[in-house]
Amino acid sequence: MKYLLTCAALTLAAPAIAQDDPNRVEGLAAWDRIFTVTSHPRCTNCHVGEEGQPMWQALGYGPDAVHGMNVRAGESRIGAESIPCDACHVTSAAANTVPHAPPHIDDAWRLPPVELAWLGKTSAEVCTQLRDPETNDGHDIASLVDHLQNSAFVNWGFAPGAGRSVPEGSLDALVHDVTVWGAAGTPCEGD
Repeated sequence: MKYLLTCAALTLAAPAIAQDDPNRVEGLAAWDRIFTVTSHPRCTNCHVGEEGQPMWQALGYGPDAVHGMNVRAGESRIGAESIPCDACHVTSAAANTVPHAPPHIDDAWRLPPVELAWLGKTSAEVCTQLRDPETNDGHDIASLVDHLQNSAFVNWGFAPGAGRSVPEGSLDALVHDVTVWGAAGTPCEGD
């Protein structure tokens, strides 16, 4: 009888033990910091869904609104169906020194793939999305870290210049957190 009670107690305690695993706890804390970045308007305003309409929300220089000139990126994700992103956004390595002017970036302007839509999504939804190569543009953790380190868009997001708001933390901190989250098995709340 004592054996059965011990087995029952261990069985019931198993989920609690898994929840208290230090790697999982550290991974979830890293995820919380990652979500703070991915949910920042500097990111979500372009990480939009199939409608392909970028936003101007919570950036601190006017009321929340859809992107001006009724820009819709469409299936091309570059705006070829309406006004191309690069009609205003400049592909160059020049510094962004003029407040509220169309920004420069050393890459071709475009929206992220539809499967990387973050606008209006919960932490659990974005977490599930980012850990799955089917919904994160084909990345494992190593290639996701490489993308973060080498993407002109990600780098610009942390240093957009000219008084623009930026996500909390730094690019180096985000890379560290993604690495920790990956090493912990990419845990999401509710797993």
